[in-house]
Amino acid sequence: MNRRLVFLLPVAIFAGLAVVLFRSLFMAPTFVPPALLDKPAPSVTLPALDALTEGFGRQELAAGRVTLVNVFGSWCAECHIEAPVLMQLAAMTATEGFEIYGFVQRDTPDKIRAFLAETGNPFNRIGNDIDGKAGIEWGVYGAPETFVVDGKGVIRYKYTGALTPEVVQRELLPAIRAARGA
Repeated sequence: MNRRLVFLLPVAIFAGLAVVLFRSLFMAPTFVPPALLDKPAPSVTLPALDALTEGFGRQELAAGRVTLVNVFGSWCAECHIEAPVLMQLAAMTATEGFEIYGFVQRDTPDKIRAFLAETGNPFNRIGNDIDGKAGIEWGVYGAPETFVVDGKGVIRYKYTGALTPEVVQRELLPAIRAARGA
């Protein structure tokens, strides 16, 4: 009996591990533990995309108004998908009391301007992370990602993936409202 157990135990452990790893393949990619949740936004300043906009840093994020920081790039397929949702959000900024800042990840001003000409520009400010260092500070895994930053500059919520109308209603607007009350 013991001899049989010695042979079956490794097989059972391997099978259990295989099941756990297989199931993890189908978990929603939108849940990434946010290391900066409830902490001040990083103290990096993103330079302006170009002369047509302003960049931003912690000072602008702590200016008393809730800010949505959206990480995007012209090369990002999901960013094209979420663009109409961001334009709908831009129409809500006055009534819901927030601003939208764009965080360009590793892209050129010309490509971003072409992207915004095609999809619309929902952003109050656009900062450009040319070398990717600011993305590391923010804990960005890829694009698109969206952060809700309260009026004191504290990150209150993070969503990884393309925003959809359902996500906006179910998660993002409640997070914005909660951040306004923080």
